[in-house]
Amino acid sequence: MTKDETSIKRVSVVSTGTVSIHPEHVAATRKPMYWWMFTSRRWTRPLPINVYVVEHRDGLVLFDTGQDRASVTDPGYFPGGITGVMYDRLARFDIAPEHSLTARLAAIGYDIRDVHTAVISHLHQDHIGGLRELTGSRIVVSRQEWQTLEQPAPELRGLLRSHIDLPGLRWRHLDFEPLADPALAPFTTGHDLFDDGSMVLLPTPGHTSGSLSMLVRAPGRTPLLMVGDLTYDTNLMERGHVPGVGERRRLAATTEMVNQLRLSNPGLTVLAAHDPGAAPQLAAATRNSPLTATYAPS
Repeated sequence: MTKDETSIKRVSVVSTGTVSIHPEHVAATRKPMYWWMFTSRRWTRPLPINVYVVEHRDGLVLFDTGQDRASVTDPGYFPGGITGVMYDRLARFDIAPEHSLTARLAAIGYDIRDVHTAVISHLHQDHIGGLRELTGSRIVVSRQEWQTLEQPAPELRGLLRSHIDLPGLRWRHLDFEPLADPALAPFTTGHDLFDDGSMVLLPTPGHTSGSLSMLVRAPGRTPLLMVGDLTYDTNLMERGHVPGVGERRRLAATTEMVNQLRLSNPGLTVLAAHDPGAAPQLAAATRNSPLTATYAPS
């Protein structure tokens, strides 16, 4: 990693609304997913829909883009029929007019036109909601994740192509390459976003086959790992528990790798997309650091 004290200037988290999900979604049980999805009557308290904002000297970077307000105002946003019932049973959203990505960035002093790159952890609709607002930015996703759009019935896997493959977007489909950095062990492949070691994308499959995470680090500062939906509660992750949505064996294997990564990166702070503890964890990680942290709640 380049010894450059100025590459990462500020890390922020904004929330584009809230979502309630079933407890079985947060932590896997023995119940099959479709069983609890259609029978569970319990919902979590509202959880944030986090977008992470990293100010790098070469440009502003987002990790995920949140939820689109149209998902709660447009009756045609989700598919109809039994597929639509599935979406209705999986999550409940509260997205106010002021929760647009543009407005959330403005709340912490940024213009959306200044976004250089948006990294998408995976293509589920609560991570791609701001794409329509990012026509001037580079959009990065793993090639494996993008290829799942080509498989039959992507809507049944949470992929709404009409809200993803939009005209005017500058997509980059990423292939991971070998990385010879012992601090990344047990990860051996990834992608260095700016070729300076400060922001490294890592393959973290399980929630979806092409899910990725982003490691943000700078000398003398607490490293941050943004993991999308690999977990909904980092305390559960640290104990080896996995969510109830995804491929359980891959989730368990990837969770173990992340927990091993903590060993080579003391103090590593894991930041998930829907963890209510993420904002205070980010604040704590940067409290005694020259790195600035900002939070714009929903």
